Amino acid sequence: MKAVFTFLAFLICIQLFACNKNNEMASSIHDTSNTGSMKLKITVGSNTFNATVYNNETATAFKTKLPLTIDMKELNGNEKYFDLPNRLPANAINPGTIQTGDLMLYGSNTLVLFYKSFSTSYKYTRLARGGSPSGLAAALGSGNATVKFEVE
Repeated sequence: MKAVFTFLAFLICIQLFACNKNNEMASSIHDTSNTGSMKLKITVGSNTFNATVYNNETATAFKTKLPLTIDMKELNGNEKYFDLPNRLPANAINPGTIQTGDLMLYGSNTLVLFYKSFSTSYKYTRLARGGSPSGLAAALGSGNATVKFEVE
């Protein structure tokens, strides 16, 4: 009898884990396709890059702060970040893979601009997806960088 209960508990745990993974994957897929038509212009020095803003509460709150020129700090050889003075609403998910040109919010006030693609286990709230990020890494360089964000 004890073996039957152990087996049933094992099956329930597997089912719960599978449902949670499917919900995370569905959420990530849904969020990825949830971009609006609003474009974001990202300027680094004399270089300009375009991004498509996501259609979510966080991106809407971020847009109210634009135009915004900030000094972003280097981190991990793949991203620049800036701690915003005020919190933004957040709905973080694990995107699985970060793409070059992604603009995301870490926590509720850290703005992150990624200039290299990589896999991640961290959770972020999506703000914008870079359209043609070729040259972004070179423009941002290896140290801190001044970056301007504005609605296009």
